[in-house]
Amino acid sequence: MRALLIVNPRATSTTQLRRDVIARALASELVLEVVLTRYRGHACTFAEEAAQAGYGLVLTLGGDGTVNEAVNGLLRAHPPGPGAQAARPALAAIPGGSANVFTRALGLPADAVDATGRILAALVAGRERSISVGLADDRYFTFNAGLGFDAEVVRAVEGLRADGQTATAALYLWTAIRHFYGVTDRRQPSLTLERDGKPVADRLFFVIVSNAAPWTYLGRRPVNPSPAAGFDTGLDVFALRSMNTFHALNTLRQMLGFGGGSPAGKYNLSLHDQTCFTLRAARPIAFQVDGEYVGEREHVTFQAVPDALRVIA
Repeated sequence: MRALLIVNPRATSTTQLRRDVIARALASELVLEVVLTRYRGHACTFAEEAAQAGYGLVLTLGGDGTVNEAVNGLLRAHPPGPGAQAARPALAAIPGGSANVFTRALGLPADAVDATGRILAALVAGRERSISVGLADDRYFTFNAGLGFDAEVVRAVEGLRADGQTATAALYLWTAIRHFYGVTDRRQPSLTLERDGKPVADRLFFVIVSNAAPWTYLGRRPVNPSPAAGFDTGLDVFALRSMNTFHALNTLRQMLGFGGGSPAGKYNLSLHDQTCFTLRAARPIAFQVDGEYVGEREHVTFQAVPDALRVIA
């Protein structure tokens, strides 16, 4: 099988030695080509070209952003529709970033070498699965998207990383605390959720849209606003109608698994297995997909795209 390995050399937990070990292991079973990304969006281009050239498999070695770009390239080359999945290369993601939410949601080991061994075993056994993705306007995502506070934190951390800081759980936590108390607007909710045939849900401060659980990780602990989300259902939605300290801390406690079940409370909105909906904002608001900041938006339409990808895991 012809395969393309897309490597992000700047990914948090990727080293030259590990890249070489992984590439040699993959080359023992595949006709492998290795490419290194040089700028944002490069993985998308590589994946699209591989799909158009008839490769059977696209692999990524990097973080969730690299996976997201590759997925968008694959689906751009062969948009979802009858016969598209069979024409499109399968995807295999090897963890190389800081959070690696997508690969963990698939059940792959956290170690990149161990994950490579699992992927090779699945290839030899002919084992693959079909998963859904989400579509936010024209951008596909694999595990989550968000508008508001979480996207503001992602934007801030990306700026800190550009200045040379390493993405760690502590950095995200400190940035979230600083934004909660000093940056984000905790007084004026700006978001509204619209669904066909359903009442409008308004006065939302921020919204998390999940295609898998958990939403993210705080170190090794999963953070789970929508525990029922999964690759075999539609999209789940979680939103906050209050940003006071007591409610936010209580919600975070429930997200971290203390108390069991989904985060509950009169100021929370939770929706499961949604097919299509639109979020509108009264002002431009930060937007992220799969943990990557993608600018500000005033409205985004979300759709669930079932059976979009063949995944080796």
